[in-house]
Amino acid sequence: MTETISTPLLDKIHSPEDLRKLPVEELTPLCSEIRKYIIDSVSKTAGHLASGLAVVELTAALHYVFDTPNDKIVWDVGHQSYPHKILTGHKEELKTIRQRHGLHAFIWRGETDYDLISTGHASTSIGSALGLAIAQKKLKTNSKVVAVIGDGALSGGASYEAMNCAGSCKDVDLIVILNDNEMSISQNVGSISKYLASILASPYYVNFVEGGKKLLSNLDLPSIKSLAEKAQEHVKGMIMPGTLFEELGFNYIGPVDGHDIEGLVSLLQNVKKIGGLQLVHVVTKKGKGYEPAENDPTKYHGVPSFDPERGIEAKITKDHVTYSEGFGRWLCKRAATDRNLIGITPAMPVGSGMEEFARVYPQQFFDVGIAEQHSMIFASGLAAGGLHPVVAIYSTFLQRAYDGLIHDIAIQNLPIMIAVDRGGIVGPDGPTHQGMFDIAFMRCIPNLVIMTPSDLKEQFLMLNTGYLSNRPCAVRYERGADDTDISAISLEDTIEIGKSRTLTEGRNLAILAFGSIVHKIKELADRYNLTLVDMRFVKPLDEERIRDLSRTHRYMVTVEEGVIHGGIGQEISCIAHEENPKIVVRTLGLADDFIPEGKRDELLAEQGLDVSHIEKTILNLLEG
Repeated sequence: MTETISTPLLDKIHSPEDLRKLPVEELTPLCSEIRKYIIDSVSKTAGHLASGLAVVELTAALHYVFDTPNDKIVWDVGHQSYPHKILTGHKEELKTIRQRHGLHAFIWRGETDYDLISTGHASTSIGSALGLAIAQKKLKTNSKVVAVIGDGALSGGASYEAMNCAGSCKDVDLIVILNDNEMSISQNVGSISKYLASILASPYYVNFVEGGKKLLSNLDLPSIKSLAEKAQEHVKGMIMPGTLFEELGFNYIGPVDGHDIEGLVSLLQNVKKIGGLQLVHVVTKKGKGYEPAENDPTKYHGVPSFDPERGIEAKITKDHVTYSEGFGRWLCKRAATDRNLIGITPAMPVGSGMEEFARVYPQQFFDVGIAEQHSMIFASGLAAGGLHPVVAIYSTFLQRAYDGLIHDIAIQNLPIMIAVDRGGIVGPDGPTHQGMFDIAFMRCIPNLVIMTPSDLKEQFLMLNTGYLSNRPCAVRYERGADDTDISAISLEDTIEIGKSRTLTEGRNLAILAFGSIVHKIKELADRYNLTLVDMRFVKPLDEERIRDLSRTHRYMVTVEEGVIHGGIGQEISCIAHEENPKIVVRTLGLADDFIPEGKRDELLAEQGLDVSHIEKTILNLLEG
């Protein structure tokens, strides 16, 4: 029987208005209860854990000091939003987060009156908050605006574009909270992370603080101590190397302890009165309050359900290999014989399957941070200089790199391989993370070869093919796994570019499918004597095979795990009707809508892309 946790203070909080009724002395025990509740809830439902645990005090302090929802708080990304959701009336609903018809995975506009800006991708909070601040100013609402951004998100250029813009705006009041937990999803990299570390480790700061402590400890003058404490936030800004933010027009305050709730409340009350552009540097610990998460915050960033007493336990046996792991194995195998291979990721080495590659071949690995466009531009320079880059990127983040893909890679026809991970429906992370647009927005780009593997063997062959083709290529695969044996495939094994493969030869109806759905519907093809073609290539299409099938079949069904509008099925339909105006074509794919949170299988079923719905489409045509 599961033990019910006790949260007497938290049970009284149904909104920030209730929170603000508490005496400040009760905020510390309240934060302990919030942590306990998050650990208990996420351990049962799965979700994001370590980031939320880091910002419990900060979240409580913000809602305590600011008059939300009249005052606006904009959260970057949203991994850390669980305390916010709890304090804004969704405590009980937290058990539904990332589920169909449940709470949104991240901050979602309109979920409550406290959520004005939807988030999911990093580095957007300052820009959105700046827009809100200017709007409040022009509309004379007198609302305060606060942006909360993590140190990892500061590796994204959009943050600095926003701060640069803010510095050029006149009479704007904006507070930026830099939540520095020394880690984003994976260990932070780059000069910004080192810069923040240098602030914390500054000998000037350390010597000043220690000297001040010794001086005050020898004086029995409480008033001087109190004065020093009140002035500390301003003095820190004077002696610390915070000039980067100052040069951008912000008054830098910090660093301050992000787990001292009473100190945060006092500081924010003062900052609230200052006006202008303020940047408060708050230091937190990712996973705070749960030792396993503190010790391994990457492992506890996004978690499955687990026993809080034992932590996340490794699976002893594993029959299936994910496509991300398959890519990582290919990368390591090729790097062993090719020192010109350079692996690049924009801040997702673990999720993209590059962890082992980064460990074994550190000189061939670059994590460029949350800088997707830069990943493409950087790769173009490497390729132009004679190296062979491979960029691993999630489909949803490829959207942010689109100009680099066109301007810096495709136009120059450079030999760059792009491993597009998480194509199609990813599931519980919801609308901001579904990889549904990539086929549509990539297939219009000249010079770019686009491949869609149906299993691990096909993935390995396509990675070989793209890498050895010496041209821009993308291999796009879904979030999934299979047990296909790839041990016998060599690094020289390839497939012919632009050619499909036929799995079954039938009559009357042909199914032309892309990606892993191919194997799921093979049993249908066998049962109903249908032709099933694994198309393999989105670009160049096997137009010859499409025309041949159009002449010999009455019906054609295309299946892709991407948007129908602008998708590859529409082009196939045009080619088929050019060849045979009487052929009946049905294009199956994702609807013209943003797909919500839910399990991958249930969302595919809702979109008509499970075996059952595909069978109904087939029978409607055959029996029509």
